[in-house]
Amino acid sequence: MLSKNEAALIYETLLTSPGMGEEVKISMRITRKNILLLSKVIEVGLLAKGGADGDGIINIANGNHVDELKTISAEILSKAGLTETYQRLNTLQSKG
Repeated sequence: MLSKNEAALIYETLLTSPGMGEEVKISMRITRKNILLLSKVIEVGLLAKGGADGDGIINIANGNHVDELKTISAEILSKAGLTETYQRLNTLQSKG
């Protein structure tokens, strides 16, 4: 098993390898339920950044990567018409 430092080095190497910065167009069909779940997974993953439970690849992400993931999440919510629903669910969860 790899140590956290070794895993981080491998992730960093993969992220900086040739072609990784190129944009890729993805066309897919996904249910609204899965869009809500994916957005929550992105949010929780980004919140774990730097924490003890954080995954190595998340911990090495810089501000640009984090901003791109937030933008992706916001875009898929918007395209599905779920932005307000997602915000209200987060509000309900924070009150609980």
